[in-house]
Parts: sequence; C-alpha cells; structure tokens
Amino acid sequence: MKIGLIGGLLLVPAGIYGQTKMESPNVVIIEADDLGFGDLSCYGATAIQTSGMDRLANEGLRFTDAYCTAATSTPSRYSLLTGMYPWSNPQAKILPGNAALIIDTHRITLPKMMRSAGYVTGAVGKWHLGLGDGAVDWNQPIYPGAKEVGYDYSFIQAATNDRVPCIFIENGKGVGLSADDPLYVNYRMNFPGEPTGKDNPELLRMHPSVGHGGSIVNGVPRIGFQKGGKAAQWRDEDMAELFLEKAKHFLQENQNRPFFLYYGLHQPHVPRVPNERFIGKSGMGPRGDVILEADWCVEEFLKELDRLNLTDNTLVILTSDNGPVLDDGYQDQAEELVGSHKPAGPYRGWKTMRYAGGTCIPFIVRWPGVVEPGVSDAFVCQMDLLASLASLVGQSYPDRTDSQNTLQTFLGKNRKGRNELVIEGMLDYAYRQGDWVMIPPYPGENRTYELYNIRKDPEQKNDLSESEPKVLRRMMMRFEELKRETGKKTNF
Repeated sequence: MKIGLIGGLLLVPAGIYGQTKMESPNVVIIEADDLGFGDLSCYGATAIQTSGMDRLANEGLRFTDAYCTAATSTPSRYSLLTGMYPWSNPQAKILPGNAALIIDTHRITLPKMMRSAGYVTGAVGKWHLGLGDGAVDWNQPIYPGAKEVGYDYSFIQAATNDRVPCIFIENGKGVGLSADDPLYVNYRMNFPGEPTGKDNPELLRMHPSVGHGGSIVNGVPRIGFQKGGKAAQWRDEDMAELFLEKAKHFLQENQNRPFFLYYGLHQPHVPRVPNERFIGKSGMGPRGDVILEADWCVEEFLKELDRLNLTDNTLVILTSDNGPVLDDGYQDQAEELVGSHKPAGPYRGWKTMRYAGGTCIPFIVRWPGVVEPGVSDAFVCQMDLLASLASLVGQSYPDRTDSQNTLQTFLGKNRKGRNELVIEGMLDYAYRQGDWVMIPPYPGENRTYELYNIRKDPEQKNDLSESEPKVLRRMMMRFEELKRETGKKTNF
C-alpha cells in the first residue's frame, strides 16, 4: 500500500504517530565502505559527480551531522546491526577473514527485529562480522552465519576485498567450491609452494605500500593465506555488478511482500579495482573510479525499484561504515591524484581516527510522500536505526541496547536527534555532547584533554579545553559516568 495524503493528513505506519497500522514500507540500507562525507557531490564534492547518490539526496533528506560509532569497519557494522556500542563486545575490532561470528545469535539484531514484523530479510555484499565458530571448513556449510543473526537470504564476502578467503558465500555455502579443489585458509603461515605478494612481486599487477604480503588472487596480494578453490576465487572487476545483480534479484523475488535488504557496497575499500568501463573515468585514479562505480550501482538499484513500482513504498537509507582513507596499503596513487578533492569534507581526520572525519559520514533517507526532501543538521547516529525502525514497524524487544528511538528525526519531523555519543577510533575514543567534542588523552601518553565546538569548528583546530573549563569538567564527569553505567572497565 502506498502512503498518501488523505483529507490533508499524512497517513503513516503505526509507531510514528499512533494511527491505525497500515502496510509498512520496505526498508533498504545501502552502506558503502570507507566512503567519506566529502566524496559525494551532494555533500559538496566538485571534482567528482555522484548522480545516483545525489538522486537520493534530491528526493530525500540529507543529514549533515550523522555519525557511525567507530572509525573502522567491524565495530561500526556491529553497532548498526545490534544497536550496541562496539566496546560492549571486546571482539568487535577489525577482524581477520577467518574470525568467528562476533554477534551473539541469541541477541536482537536489526534483521531479526524486521523479520519478527513479517519482513523477509536479505544481506548482499560486504560482511566483516565473522563467520562460523573460528574453525571454519570453508568447503562445508558455514555455521553460524548471516542466517543465525536474522537474514533469510545472504550473498556476502566473509571480510574485506583485501583479506582471504576471496570467495563469495551464499546462504552459508562457498560459491563455486568443488570437492576436487577444496579451499584452505590460514592467517598465521603460508601453504607450501603458494606464491605471495612478499616473495613473488613479479606476479603482481597491484603492489602493496604496506602489509598485504599474503596470497595473490587476481594479481592482487591480500592479507592472509589461502590455497585451492581456484574456480571459486572472485574477480575484483566483476564484484560490484555481481552484488548489484544479487540485490536486484532480491527485490524481484520479494516485490509482493514486505522486505528488508542490507546492501553492503564494497567500494571504495582497497584494493580498488574497478570494472574496465570505469577505469580512468574520475581523473583521480582507482579510488575515484570505484566511487563512480559505486554510484552507478546505486543509480541502477534505484532504477530497479522504479521498474518494479516499489519506489513509493520503500524507505532507502544510504550511508557509509566510517570515514575515508587514501593510502590504505596499496600503491594506487590515491594520495598523488586526489588534487583539490576533500574526501572528509570540512572535517579533520580519516578512517581509524576519532576526529570527526573518521566518523561523520554521509547519511541520506528517502521515503517518497513521508520524508520531505531537504537538509537536516540534526545530530544522529546509525546505531539508532534498530530502535527507530522497531518503532516504525511496531516492534519491541527485551534486550537492552544502546540504540535510541530517533525515528521522528530520521523522517525529518524534528531536529532532536541524539544528545551524546561515544566515538571509537582505532584504539582510542572521543565523546560528543551537544555541539561539544571531548578528546581524552591517548592511554599511556602524557597529553591533556582536547575540547572542540564541532558546529563552529568542524576542522577541530581551536582547542577550547583551557578557555572552557566548566564544559570540559562536565563532559569528563559524564564520560566517566557512562563507563560505569555500561560496565566498561578498560581505560578509554
């Protein structure tokens, strides 16, 4: 059922204003990988044009103060899926490709909640939350996995583009693996006789700048070692379109019932290997080219929603897992060719950093007829999608989470959003309260606290810790209180 205007009143599903429940919208979350605030033309980029993502911005609500919880992939994705701060789970750190699933299968998750509301659920693309029990035989059904955390259908990669195993996994099974060519994975030592990026640079078409000295797949050195499974190995150039086709197929298969789809773009994470038709299109080298490729995927996905007449009753959220990075381990000239382009926009910092550039990310919400197009400067966080979407579809759950119901803000009905947020860097933390950001000293260093007004000083250049002692003390006290409330024992 489409949402429309009847008698001058906007009818929306139960949980928004308390009206009689109507058919709930389909929900799609498109999450890019390492896409920065300033990488989209709708966020001010001029050196690159992102027409597909701009379409969402033009037809929806573009947030300028939206955050993930962490400046790296695994912890950020953990928060989005579980509604929990990543430091609530000590394993929610950047994972190797053979790590065990870090999500407790008994806990509530976003797809579980949507499934309880009658939705069919799907995950396509980037995963990086661990699979199995830590001793996975990749040639056998993998358990636990995406199904056990709430997805009816999944077509994913185990970790990242630059980590083994370099195969796709569909509904818990390695795609294309055969009994006569089994796949083996090891993150401690190489398999005898297998070439590596470190020992066999003559076999490479892309060379590492740091790390990435492990197994060579498709001419690209990876992290970790794998042997066998040759027919199942992915070709990087085809990955974007393959994920797109799987996402479109999910729409086609489920167009007549409510669905929730998590569509994880793998770009612009390294290694940046665009399809041949995108090579050289950006003028900024492979990083710019794969951003254009990702944008094309978004545009084609939206066209499929149009073709299936699903656009009006589908809530689409576009975002990124963390801030941008240029040199991330491969010699792809990202730094040399960036020119005047500012991947983090006006913000200081990058991926892995607790400054705003590491965690202030693109966030766009489109729901025709419900979300009025425009721009919002409300302070919001991806972690709050669990509680907010639960309100949208009329669900509750018994588990305690850190997710807050900010549905009204996501839909553009108010600017309340969040008041505070703990932000995680690689090994350190920041604390946001209102317009203020406090940067505690890094553990073990003799540094002092830093304090910034992020609204007035997005580049975080003007440290106000000495001139605003009352603000600093208030935030220090609240920060310590938060640690006690959540049982966080370590020093952050």
